[in-house]
Amino acid sequence: MRLLLKVAVALLSLAVGLPVAGYFSVATMAKDRIYENIDSVPYNDVGLLLGTGPQTRKGRPNSYFLHRIDAAEALYKAGKIKFILISGDNGRKDYSEPDVMRDSLVARGVPASVIYLDYAGFRTLDSVVRANRIFGQNKMTVISQRFHNERSIVLGYWQGMDLIGYNAKGTKSRMHRVRAHIREGYARIKLLLDILVDKQPHFLGDAIEIADGKPQVDVNP
Repeated sequence: MRLLLKVAVALLSLAVGLPVAGYFSVATMAKDRIYENIDSVPYNDVGLLLGTGPQTRKGRPNSYFLHRIDAAEALYKAGKIKFILISGDNGRKDYSEPDVMRDSLVARGVPASVIYLDYAGFRTLDSVVRANRIFGQNKMTVISQRFHNERSIVLGYWQGMDLIGYNAKGTKSRMHRVRAHIREGYARIKLLLDILVDKQPHFLGDAIEIADGKPQVDVNP
């Protein structure tokens, strides 16, 4: 029984300790590249807007979605970015994060011609790596909540990219914040494992140029 208790305690310590260590390690690596104040954000040609749906699984408005749209709009209208690359999940016919986010930005006055869509951003790793290899971007401003930006920046280090993050507001719900940070701890362990095994995106494909006068052909695969 004592041996079993010791094993249980050791496993519990690993289950709690590793995510905590991973969480703070990633935060430390990214801390000097995170921005909250739009006036202090350096200019980059492209902002990488990370996808999420407009509603939660329970059908309620998703505050993460709304705040990411707010942040992308603010950066564009402040002249801090010239183009917006929206990368998200389009895994079902009735669900497309990039399309919904683009429509929301266009409704707020962001020109459709400056918005590019990556329909294969199934994971943050896919979004970051594809932004580099498919869309030819090595230097960008990532737009999401702070914890998401930190992880993206570390993924960028792995790919030799120069990323900064502009933090969208989070959620007012303390319970949702706690859940998000717990999940993020494990996501960061997965991040480090992905880097170790050189994990690749689900899909790559033909190059797409982001440039003036070259709007993306609106083809949803």
